[in-house]
Amino acid sequence: MEDCSTCAYCSYDEDIDAYVCDMYLDEDEYARFMGGHYKKCPYYRDGDEYKIARKQ
Repeated sequence: MEDCSTCAYCSYDEDIDAYVCDMYLDEDEYARFMGGHYKKCPYYRDGDEYKIARKQ
């Protein structure tokens, strides 16, 4: 499974003092995600802005 800390959708929420996923999921998607139906997160997007530049 991908590391959520490197995901583009991961951000810090000061109100709860924790990192959270900002990916918008509807009720059905959220239920599948929380139910463990995925071996890896289908919404993961690498937040490394320099990944493409290093390949050039």
